[in-house]
Amino acid sequence: MANSSSSALERPSISRSEVEQVLRSVMQSLTDSEEGFRELGDEVKDPSLRRFFFEESSMRTQFRSELEAVLLQEGFDDTREHGTVAGALNRAWGEFKSALGGSDHTLLVTAEKGEDQMMEAYRKAFEKELPYPVQQLFAAQAGHVEASHNYIRAARDSTK
Repeated sequence: MANSSSSALERPSISRSEVEQVLRSVMQSLTDSEEGFRELGDEVKDPSLRRFFFEESSMRTQFRSELEAVLLQEGFDDTREHGTVAGALNRAWGEFKSALGGSDHTLLVTAEKGEDQMMEAYRKAFEKELPYPVQQLFAAQAGHVEASHNYIRAARDSTK
């Protein structure tokens, strides 16, 4: 582990390990989101939604990689994160609904719930006094997630 006085993760009001914990928590949610979008892309019938879901899955992979880079830069060796139980349950519920003949509308409802969980992960992260570079990264990512959430909600509403 790096112990430099110029570490990007240092901040008097929050410890390095707390910042690591916040990063890993968001990374877990990003893993859930990545997997969920990929699975929804496999199930949705509308080609434009399929493309959107696969693109969002790739975007979540990129977001997680950005956070992994911060951890690696700070000397944390193990940056692998797995998803959360809540994310796995949400995906399983979506798969169940799809197996029962769920429509694109039903799958969009599932996607919106997943985005709600992702936005909550960022909201919790913003409650911490994170170093400025991490705040900037989270703000950019959260802005994209909010735009994705809005797109999904609008698509859901148009498929009623």
